[in-house]
Amino acid sequence: MLSILEIRELYRRRARYYDFSANLYYLVGFRENAYRKKAVKLLNLQPGDTVVEIGCGTGLNFQYFQEQVGPTGRIIGVDLTPDMLSVARKRCKKHNWSNVELLEQNAALFEFPKNVRGIISTFALTLIPEYKLIIEKAAGSLSPEKNMVLLDIKLPDWPKLLIELAVLLLRPFAVSLDLGQRHPWEDMQQTFGNMSMCEIYLGGVYIAVSVKHG
Repeated sequence: MLSILEIRELYRRRARYYDFSANLYYLVGFRENAYRKKAVKLLNLQPGDTVVEIGCGTGLNFQYFQEQVGPTGRIIGVDLTPDMLSVARKRCKKHNWSNVELLEQNAALFEFPKNVRGIISTFALTLIPEYKLIIEKAAGSLSPEKNMVLLDIKLPDWPKLLIELAVLLLRPFAVSLDLGQRHPWEDMQQTFGNMSMCEIYLGGVYIAVSVKHG
């Protein structure tokens, strides 16, 4: 399991080619963009809403946020790696997205703004050791009846050989077998008092949703 500094360095090296390498997983049937779009849709955002993304990376989700919140909305992307954020800035400039705020910060230290209308993390939260703290902070900042959505990987009930092969394929993204010990969806259930989850890709990927009630 890599440290935060090791993860930062790994993604620094991969930033320039991250989008291309992520798309290569389509070759093994993993439709990442489709899952990202589904996860964003589950936020139930409205025009003018503020959404926070933990581990925004190169901004692959921004186009889906824009479709929901529109130009009057606000998108806050938090990421540990300046090189990934550099790519995200270029993406925003290319599309003239002036409503995106990018913050270089360890997500565990990030102070969420109040009354956020949606919080999401895709393929990032499980990598952060303090994921439980982040979930607790997220719950405190969300507006009532708004959602936190997590799209991430989990240890599936596969034959050992297939699991080892999957870990090998995902190793360039800091995935290791011991990450299977982390279960953020359980902390979402404990923190919010509710959680619904659907498993995809034969249980190797999941989308979890919690609603802030009260």
